[in-house]
Amino acid sequence: MQIIITSSFWLFLLILLLVLQLSLVLIVIIKPITRYLVGKEISSLLDRLLSDKYTQNLMEVWPAGKRISVLNILEIGFRAQQGKIITRPLGTPKHFPGFDNLMFAPNVMTRLSLPENTSMNMQVTIGPKAAKPMTINIPIMIGAMAYGIALSEEAKRALARAAKTLQTSTCSGEGPFLPEERQEAGKYTLQISRWSWGGRTQEQIDAADMLEVQMGQGADMGSVSIEAKEFQGKAQELSGLAPDEPAVAFPAPPGIQKLSDWPGFMKQLRRRSKGVPIALKIMATGHLENDLEAAVKLGFDAVIIDGAQGGSHATTPIKQDDFGIPSFFALCRAVRFLHKLGVRDRISLIVAGGYFTPGECLKAIALGADAIYMATVPLLALTHNQVGKVIPWEPPTTLVFYDSPTKGKLDIDQAATSVVNTITSMVLEMEEGMRALGKASLKELSPDDLVSLDSLTAEVSGVKRIY
Repeated sequence: MQIIITSSFWLFLLILLLVLQLSLVLIVIIKPITRYLVGKEISSLLDRLLSDKYTQNLMEVWPAGKRISVLNILEIGFRAQQGKIITRPLGTPKHFPGFDNLMFAPNVMTRLSLPENTSMNMQVTIGPKAAKPMTINIPIMIGAMAYGIALSEEAKRALARAAKTLQTSTCSGEGPFLPEERQEAGKYTLQISRWSWGGRTQEQIDAADMLEVQMGQGADMGSVSIEAKEFQGKAQELSGLAPDEPAVAFPAPPGIQKLSDWPGFMKQLRRRSKGVPIALKIMATGHLENDLEAAVKLGFDAVIIDGAQGGSHATTPIKQDDFGIPSFFALCRAVRFLHKLGVRDRISLIVAGGYFTPGECLKAIALGADAIYMATVPLLALTHNQVGKVIPWEPPTTLVFYDSPTKGKLDIDQAATSVVNTITSMVLEMEEGMRALGKASLKELSPDDLVSLDSLTAEVSGVKRIY
């Protein structure tokens, strides 16, 4: 509360709320004099706002807020209170250019749309050249959200259960392996992460349908640490850490101390994988082509490219706001470069970071993506119809975070159903869009199905302009 009250803006809102509450009480109890008292209060407030000099006026926050934003003011308060690095959940508030300036362009007279009862092929095969490719029934995969580091067991079980019903894949994320999650899931992606437990046991690898080597994500890369008090309990036990030992991430997965270790690491991992696809997950940066070239040389079966819009349980504002490149640009550059190398048919391309609507997902596939990783959408869907258990005193995400005292209130069955309904609705909408285009399979989509509203989007994507 101290942090909030340090901001004049929040103090002003609090005063305004109290005035409104007082007005409501007066309306109910002493109606005859309500108009007089309310008018007097509002008049007094307006007089002060219009007469106090700027340096003593509550409204000084208005030009300040227009200049540096309310979010900046709030985070200045956090920094002033704690004197430590602050971490923000769910990713950057910045809005990047991209898919909004692309529109689908069906051929109205030269190609008929498809009947409502047309069977639609939404299947995707990840790692087509691997010995044991992973086939999923929809192009939306539930992305990496870590047990312990981020989500509770209840949330992870609900996501796994939903993925099984949807006949798609769910990902372990970078946290300790949770046996209950694997038991609930159908297709299961195990992340080879940059933590002490990240090398995984052979038994855990044998339980996976795909492996994912994590070198970064849209909102984070590099070394980070988690205090022991935020990681206590079952997750800490499964991680192998001592009760008072913090969790510290490495620059790369265990076994890689220098760049020259990569070929040997991949050879061993390929042997341990027993034929399932091995993917590389990276933050998309200005050096994307260099990273993709390295991935091709090392023999990865898929790449997961997380744009700057990617979220996270808790990473620093500087990494969320000022690192990486937007998802749209990353996708277009990746498709172009993989085609240039002649490996596009061998390496699956999974994109992530800021995909919230069926339209964005379908546009990404038309531009060349094979599948979309989603995390924020299913995360928010988990709490649907259950937010009343925590609001107004806590945000809905306290129902799903591991370090939250209210995580046990999440109803797993209801949460799983909400995720299934959300993603099912999105896929049905994608199918409707495809029928309007006259396309019955994802493989039929191409950049020719799109037009660009501006020159920059056209230049980056290769899509024709509307003018």
